[in-house]
Amino acid sequence: MTLALHYALRSDVGLLREGNEDSAYAGPRLLAIADGMGGHAAGEVASAVAISAIAPLDRKGLTRGDDMLDALAAAVASARNTLHEMSLSDPAVEGMGTTLTALLWAGAQVAVCHIGDSRAYLLRHGDLYQITRDHTLIQSLVDEGRLSPAAAASHPQRSLIMRALQGSTDADPDLAMHDAFAGDRYLLCSDGLTDVVTDQAVHHVLTTVADADEAVDQLIELAIRNGGPDNITCIVADVVDGTSGPELPTTDTRMAGAAAGGDVSSLLRAATNGAPAGGADPEAGERGPNLNGHRSRATAKAADDGPDDEFSQPKRRWPVVTSVLVILVLVIAGGLYVGYRAIQGNYYLAADGGHVSIYRGISQKIAFLSLSSVYQTTPVLVSEVPANLVALPTTPTSLAKAKATVTQIEQYNACKTATAARAKWQADKAAAAARARAARSKNKKAKPPAMRPEPKLPSFCPGGSG
Repeated sequence: MTLALHYALRSDVGLLREGNEDSAYAGPRLLAIADGMGGHAAGEVASAVAISAIAPLDRKGLTRGDDMLDALAAAVASARNTLHEMSLSDPAVEGMGTTLTALLWAGAQVAVCHIGDSRAYLLRHGDLYQITRDHTLIQSLVDEGRLSPAAAASHPQRSLIMRALQGSTDADPDLAMHDAFAGDRYLLCSDGLTDVVTDQAVHHVLTTVADADEAVDQLIELAIRNGGPDNITCIVADVVDGTSGPELPTTDTRMAGAAAGGDVSSLLRAATNGAPAGGADPEAGERGPNLNGHRSRATAKAADDGPDDEFSQPKRRWPVVTSVLVILVLVIAGGLYVGYRAIQGNYYLAADGGHVSIYRGISQKIAFLSLSSVYQTTPVLVSEVPANLVALPTTPTSLAKAKATVTQIEQYNACKTATAARAKWQADKAAAAARARAARSKNKKAKPPAMRPEPKLPSFCPGGSG
């Protein structure tokens, strides 16, 4: 039996977003989804860069598991280098990044590459398995047993990503090999689906809707019906018998989202200049006044083509040059000011002496010029920051999210201290009970020693009651 894929792909902007920062690719041997972040269209660029870097693997014809994993890791490294170079050349896209979840196939072998909080699911024999692990703060708390999956599903900080594909960090993806079987069904999706649609609802659609295209449509419709606050991208792929199965393999390649809207260069121009991703229309000047009220090339030419007068005074060019220079200086100064204001809208956490401070700006420098300043010093000590949850400096984000991360650290440490105090109290209680039993064996009138009240866990801790 020769295994192949029958797949469907769709991406929807959702109900609240103005643009689509998701990108996706589906081909005979590769499925991939990227969810960009960064705002101001930079997220579109990051996700498109990731998909552009990984899409060529669909045609490589790799067959060994080690080669497939190495190729995926190399594609991620290439995307990271591209994002880094873009950030160095244009501060407007500094801090952009993306998630990436990809499955690379070779017969019954599946190489999984994952970073961020997009997901891959496997439906096998009616059971649904999540085969990727979210790189989020909340998932790490679930892994440690400090937060229940039910509480995590509705936690306000569930989208706080701890690891993503960015030019400013060297975070590596999770890489693993899986075996595929005929009849398996895979789902790759961005968090625009999983944030608003439960695993139970996803399971119901995947088990009851046989057609892959219809399954994708129903999943996106569920997300829209539940508010659709984010971009929604889904790939549903069925593992079929490529030679004699009832369902034919899909052989064409498909792209969706930002990656389907133009190449990376045009997306970068749109992100930094506000130009359409497809580039300017070269014929626009011949059609009369444009939307900014400037004259067309034809109108301007007609106005300048006055009668030739050999006795006219020569034109003075120096005032014109001076005016152009002044305009250029004003444009550059305006651009620098806008860039500075954009940078000042970012906040991140970093060490400030022995304490953690909230910085305004970005952590990078231009020559010897710092682009950030201390916005607020927090009571959190650098030594108290859990390395498994937060890496300093953090990725620039909004002030609200930076403060939420500080609160998360404080709550983490408070829970750790309260849990240790409760454990000590329980140990003391057990020791006191043992001593009391020994005393009563010698003197039946002996009274058990008084114990202080049991320490309470704060309400925000797992199992806490206030």
